[in-house]
Parts: sequence; structure tokens; C-alpha cells
Amino acid sequence: MAPVTTYAVDARSTDLLGRVLCSTRDHHFVIDGPVQNGAPGEEVTPAEAFLAGVAACAVELIQSFEPALTSVRAEIEGLLDREHPVREDVTVFNSVRLRVQLEGVERGEAERLVERFKGR
Repeated sequence: MAPVTTYAVDARSTDLLGRVLCSTRDHHFVIDGPVQNGAPGEEVTPAEAFLAGVAACAVELIQSFEPALTSVRAEIEGLLDREHPVREDVTVFNSVRLRVQLEGVERGEAERLVERFKGR
């Protein structure tokens, strides 16, 4: 059985409305709320950070499944339509599309690796 892993991130407000300072381990980064929320919108937004985490997970896991890959690339896009919400009680993406490109293996193996990631 795999050991339990705990991940922790701290997020706190700053003197600038909508700007958030995040920390994990010894790393610090800034996330801004979007302009439409009255935030600066200059830095990565929470939605973009979430999508980046999913894409990074795809790249890292697929590469760990097959270290002989010469390149792994993931592009992710989330659609949020506030006029047609999926749920009324929380804000969620209406759709998310993840495209993965692998180099260094044949198409069948690439498809198997992507399916393995999707099963995680």
C-alpha cells in the first residue's frame, strides 16, 4: 500500500484587494483574482492555477509512466459560462478540454499512456 502524502498550501490576503500570496514548503507565489471581481488580474488567476495543476499532473505522471518519452505536452482549456451555470450553488467549469501530445512512442502506446493517466 502506498504511503499517505499530505500536501499543504497557505494563501493569505495582501494590502492589494484581490491579490493573494500563496506558500507551499519554501516556495511563494502570487495569484490575482480576475478583473471582473475588482482584482488586479495581473498575475495567474485561481482558475488558471487550477487548470495548470491538472495539466502539470498529466505531464508529470505520463512521463513517470514512460521515462523514454522525448516530450510530453498538455494544453488545457476551461470554459466558464456564468449565464448557463452547471450548478446554482457553486461555480464550476461548464467544460474542460485537455489535449496531450507525446513524442518518443508509437501512437498506440501514446493512447495507452493517456488512458492510464485518465484512470488515475
